[in-house]
Amino acid sequence: EVQLVESGGGLVQAGGSLRLSCAASGFTFDDYAIGWFRQAPGKEREGVSCISTSDGFTYYLDSVKGRFTISSDNAKNTVHLQMNSLKPEDTAVYYCAAEPGPCHPRWFSRPYDYWGQGTQVTVSS
Repeated sequence: EVQLVESGGGLVQAGGSLRLSCAASGFTFDDYAIGWFRQAPGKEREGVSCISTSDGFTYYLDSVKGRFTISSDNAKNTVHLQMNSLKPEDTAVYYCAAEPGPCHPRWFSRPYDYWGQGTQVTVSS
């Protein structure tokens, strides 16, 4: 059974940091695109970042470049999203998703095969 389990969300003040984790099981992890998405209340879901586990190639949403870093630990079937300099507008439920192969250039609009249940990130001002 394929599973993606997010963890690491919480409440943090503006300017603070959080590290999200996405633990995967049930599939061969080393040739997948793992994406992070977020959805705030009343807003559409948006892609935050994507990493190709085969070669570490990454994509980022413009508004998080320089603040967020995605990384993959293939030995532990886990992808991390280090979030620094957090802003209130980063508040959302964060989801990880997976699909076979590398991150597509339009990674942010791909349907992805597997999704996690989400973890809440709240940034207070």
